[in-house]
Amino acid sequence: MEVEKTGVKIMDIEVADLRVPTSDTLLGSDPFHLKPNYSCVYTKIKLSNGVQGNSVCFTVGAGNDWIAYGVKDISKLLENYSFDEFIENPGSTYKFINDHHQLRWLADGVNRMAMGCILNSLWDAWAKIEQKPMWKLLVDLEPEKVVDSIDWRYMEDALTREEALEILREKETEHASIESALKNRGPKAYSTAGWLGLTDEEIVKTIKDMQANGFDCFKMKVGQNLAHDKERLKFIREVIGSESRLMLDCNQVWGVDEAINYMNELSEYNPEWIEEPTARDDVHGHLKIAKSLEPLGIKVATGEQVPSPVVFKQLLQSGAIGYCQIDATRLGGVNDVMAVILLAKKYNVPVCPHGGGIGLCNMIIHYAMWDQIKVASHSDNQVVEYLEFLQEGVFNFPVDVKDGHYVAPQAHGWGLEMDQEFFDDHIYPTGKIWRERVQSGSIKFLP
Repeated sequence: MEVEKTGVKIMDIEVADLRVPTSDTLLGSDPFHLKPNYSCVYTKIKLSNGVQGNSVCFTVGAGNDWIAYGVKDISKLLENYSFDEFIENPGSTYKFINDHHQLRWLADGVNRMAMGCILNSLWDAWAKIEQKPMWKLLVDLEPEKVVDSIDWRYMEDALTREEALEILREKETEHASIESALKNRGPKAYSTAGWLGLTDEEIVKTIKDMQANGFDCFKMKVGQNLAHDKERLKFIREVIGSESRLMLDCNQVWGVDEAINYMNELSEYNPEWIEEPTARDDVHGHLKIAKSLEPLGIKVATGEQVPSPVVFKQLLQSGAIGYCQIDATRLGGVNDVMAVILLAKKYNVPVCPHGGGIGLCNMIIHYAMWDQIKVASHSDNQVVEYLEFLQEGVFNFPVDVKDGHYVAPQAHGWGLEMDQEFFDDHIYPTGKIWRERVQSGSIKFLP
């Protein structure tokens, strides 16, 4: 059914704090985040034409308090805001929020993530007005519309607007056939199976289940105990075989030299990459690690906590990373992520999005589709993270995988509409799940 496309205004913005007590099972546990509660700030933007744009911003618990406040505060800027203005130039709305003369003082981090909640909801509403999945909306955008959505002030020394336009037009005659192929067989996925707090038996079961569905790429958490890691990786290599790809992730727990020494010890297990080997914004540290591990054939992957496109620019320009791991909710929404994907293409670094959490897999598949159709214009060396939990019974349109590949989404927008019972039960602190255990969801909950 057609919906009104012009004269549309923002009528209301609602923000919900949802938390899931995954600390009970240790799903999602890693060397830093020992008992995470997978959580999200769920933002709903209601338009005058009846369309509702939705987004999630993932955290691992108490951080929801900070993000939710930020979204509510920023939403005051958009009271009765013309949605036509956003559709006409998404870049102007981005700059209107990002350049706020007082909020800008806060810099990146929580401020940019809160802004991303608003912008991702606006993009979702736009896709629903056009009645397209998000990936299709992005694929169908004119190259000029894409580059006009991006803030180029701090990018142009690494990638100019003209270069971005050339990238988007480079294989224009092939885009339709690439799109058709990806709709039939979506982007290649990998499974994060080796959570730190799980038993060997639980990890093996996950691997076997994934192998039965065509997966041959697996990621394991490391970094807390070298002897334990060696023992675990030895048996995991035996389970997945020598031909399967193995990736490692330490979630920033090491210093620079520690990362180099540690990975020299683990190199015998032939990992493809080490993810987040040190502090998220240490460009020189990542570069030193990358150069040290190059003779071992191990690349550096990072990005899920990189706080701005500018830090991505430096990582890519310097050659500090071999895999670019964009996250769906860390940056300032679609506008920022498109900029990073274009930068990665310029520097010939494959984009391997970070997934998991609540709703991240549901969003990153759209970015992977856009990248592999319109930017990289191939699917040769990218893999997209996939987690099997918090999908069924959570989202009305859960992500699906088949034969080790994502299935191309068909729902309009991000496809983030949630099961109402799950939504109501997990609102913090009043939902049924939290009424008797508020403390275990709060900042006072310590491992």
